[in-house]
Amino acid sequence: MFSGVLQSEIIATSDVFAKSSKDGKQLFNVIAIAETENPITTEEGMHFVPDYTFENCPKLTALFVPSGYDMYAQVRNKEMIEFIKEKNKETKYTVSNCAGAQLIGKSGIADGHKIVTYISGGKELQSDYPNLKVQDDSLVTFVEDGKFSSSNGNLASYISALKLVEKMTSPEHRKYVESYLYLDRLQNWKE
Repeated sequence: MFSGVLQSEIIATSDVFAKSSKDGKQLFNVIAIAETENPITTEEGMHFVPDYTFENCPKLTALFVPSGYDMYAQVRNKEMIEFIKEKNKETKYTVSNCAGAQLIGKSGIADGHKIVTYISGGKELQSDYPNLKVQDDSLVTFVEDGKFSSSNGNLASYISALKLVEKMTSPEHRKYVESYLYLDRLQNWKE
C-alpha cells in the first residue's frame, strides 16, 4: 500500500482471500504491506494500518500491486520498485490492478508478458514500458500470462482476486466466495 492507494483494490483482494472454506478453515494469511508502519491514507480518505513493511515482510506466495490516481511518486520510489523486484523472485503469482501496471512496468519483472491497465491507460503504459505486451484496455478487463495477471482495477480487481483464488484452490471455492459476497445479486441487480 501507499498514500493515495485506491481502497477498492485493497478491499477486493482481502475480501476474496480472507474468506474461509465452507467448513470454516482459514485458507490464506492476507497481509498489507507498505514502506513504513505508519497508517496509509487511501485516495478515498480511509486509513489502513500495514501489517508489515518492506523490510520485515515475510515470504509471499502472491503479491497484489494496487494503484492510485497519481502514480508519479510511486513509480519514482526506488524502495518500492526494488521491493516488487525482490518479492517477485519468491512469489508464485504477481498481480497488478489498474495503474499498478506502471509499477510492474518500471520494475521490469513482466517484460515480454501480456498486461492490462486502467481503461485509456494502455497507450501510455506501452510507450513508457515498450517491453510489456500491453493489451487493449478498452476490450480486455483481465489478462493472465504465466505467473502474471492484471486487471483494469477498481471493481475489476475482484476478477483478479477471484481468478487467482480459483487457481490456488478450486472452482468450487471460487463459487462459494462469489456467493458469500453476493456477486450474483450484483450481476443481476434490478430496481
